[in-house]
Amino acid sequence: MEHPVLERRLAEHCAPTLLGEKAASLLSLSEAEFPALEGDLRQYNRALYRTGLRFLILRRAGGRALVLAYRPAMLRSRLAHPEVRALLARFSYPETDCLGMLLRHLKGRFTSEADFPHEIGLFLDYPAADVEAFISGSAECKLCGCWKVYGDVDAARETFARYDACRQCVLRALAAGNSISQLLFAA
Repeated sequence: MEHPVLERRLAEHCAPTLLGEKAASLLSLSEAEFPALEGDLRQYNRALYRTGLRFLILRRAGGRALVLAYRPAMLRSRLAHPEVRALLARFSYPETDCLGMLLRHLKGRFTSEADFPHEIGLFLDYPAADVEAFISGSAECKLCGCWKVYGDVDAARETFARYDACRQCVLRALAAGNSISQLLFAA
């Protein structure tokens, strides 16, 4: 199952989710570089099932696959917040606790919309106020990092630092010869 190049990409783009600090992360992978991506992700889903980590291809286009790495329990909890539900409702998401239905709707938005579905920020654990400000375009961005911050800059900086620490931790573990599976099962 170990795939060093894929593991490096996962470490670079999904470390906070891998370590349980973030509900979900998104990465774009070249299908030419990873021709067996669907099978690889299926293997990861089986092998890492007990860790609470899942991978889902949201979209394939232009020779790239957009992959969501997520922790179902964390993501379900995040999407249940009233301000998040209200914003999702504006984009016709079903009012449900069923994560599968919400993910199917998100996946459908990628295929039915000409524009990128920016509400994905809610799935990626971005503050609802920042996602709403980005979508409306009515506020001045105060900070750019993992997302564009329109609200609490200090909290965002702390979050960015935690995410960076996660990334460094996973990259160090890989450099020491560990796989993502070994790292997650050791935790």
